[in-house]
Amino acid sequence: MSAVPAGSPVRTGAVVPVLASAGITVALMQTLVIPVIPELPRLLNASAGATAWAITATLLAAAVATPIMGRLGDMYGKRRMLLISIGLLVAGSIVAALSSSLVPLIVGRALQGFAAGVIPLGISIMRDELPSDRLGTATAQMSASLGVGGALGLPAAALLAENISWHALFWVSAGLGVIILGLVLRFVPESSVRSGGRFDVLGGVGLSFGLISLLLAISQGADWGWTSAPTLGLFAVAVVTILAWGWWERRTSEPLVDLRTTARPQVLLTNLASMVFGFAMFAMSLVVPQLLQMPKATGFGLGQSMLASGLVMGPSGLVMLLTAPLSAKISAARGPKATLMLGAIVVAAGYGVGSILMGSVWEIVLVSLLIGAGIGLAYGAMPALIMSAVPVSETAAANSFNTLMRSIGTSVSSAVAGVILANLTINLGTHTLPSQTGFRTVLIIGAAAALVALAIAACIPTRSPTPTPPATPASAEAPATA
Repeated sequence: MSAVPAGSPVRTGAVVPVLASAGITVALMQTLVIPVIPELPRLLNASAGATAWAITATLLAAAVATPIMGRLGDMYGKRRMLLISIGLLVAGSIVAALSSSLVPLIVGRALQGFAAGVIPLGISIMRDELPSDRLGTATAQMSASLGVGGALGLPAAALLAENISWHALFWVSAGLGVIILGLVLRFVPESSVRSGGRFDVLGGVGLSFGLISLLLAISQGADWGWTSAPTLGLFAVAVVTILAWGWWERRTSEPLVDLRTTARPQVLLTNLASMVFGFAMFAMSLVVPQLLQMPKATGFGLGQSMLASGLVMGPSGLVMLLTAPLSAKISAARGPKATLMLGAIVVAAGYGVGSILMGSVWEIVLVSLLIGAGIGLAYGAMPALIMSAVPVSETAAANSFNTLMRSIGTSVSSAVAGVILANLTINLGTHTLPSQTGFRTVLIIGAAAALVALAIAACIPTRSPTPTPPATPASAEAPATA
């Protein structure tokens, strides 16, 4: 299979679906092991706390990889970094598929996490290569693939785990990765838009250390205790490290993240809105599966299997994908700021309805579809807002940082929801389960977070809704017009 050289005519009909498929495949990794988490202690002869690292390792690796791969893509070629990311996904899937104990599984999951840069890299390739009339819809679809993969991953993983084995989850993901790798080699050209320069090693190490400390404290705080010495120590280390990293980034000539660009009102507010919106989005993923699988004896649980609950959530992923073209049309007519605000309103409405309609499967389907539509609208607008405010040579780094902000929001959401559901409980025989009040509280907080994102988005400076045209080598270093 021949690779596409730089400068070749772009087959735009193939580039978009190939890159979107790559994004969906990587996003599948976020929910891949959720169906088998309760069984992992028995399967791997390990404690429940230890097996939770099968998720934590992916989260931490993704946080480190996303900004670093974005910067390397701007410097040395986005397609090259995209191929490396997918290669890491394949390698991690194979390691996990061959594992029969905890440590190899965690190593495999960490390697899978290093592929998280695929989505921002894909968005950046689209900006470089696609004609302006296709860019809005394409980037909206690519951005929405983060939610699509997460929604579709649950039913697919549950089906494989229940009918074949948990190892099949990773063999299938390895196979998908190989297919995507071949498609990228065949249809996606390497962009000639590169910033060059020297990689900021100290900045990469500092940001990685700060993010790992922060996310480790957030993800493990409930188990360790929020006021325990390890949790508070990690939070303190994260704050000090990130402040020191910011000091360094403002003084080095070739920073990992250009904080002057990040501080521009449009970029700063979009990133803040993305983080809060990530918080709001993840509430659905936490509440809906548990509510569907809760025993009917509770009086509010729906008693569904993991597969059934996954199938209930699956359509929301398809709605996100179908909403992406609508997001692009609204952005073209009214500007991406208006689209982001509309998405926040729809998500808030979905959570509001969900806090009332919780009594049957069809009600849950309706709520998840509504929230999915709002996510599709908002996620489609975020890259347009970022790309219209940063230089073409920093596209991948800026999109990667925006993706990172969303991930931090989802991590905080998971921690907050976990605390609420652990404290608002009912007793069913010998079991302690989350109460209906707990679920309703998380949904209301999700609605409130979406409204906060709406308020932040309303403050974003208005810019031209016209998508930034593809760059040429001569304009690679020129900043986008304000």
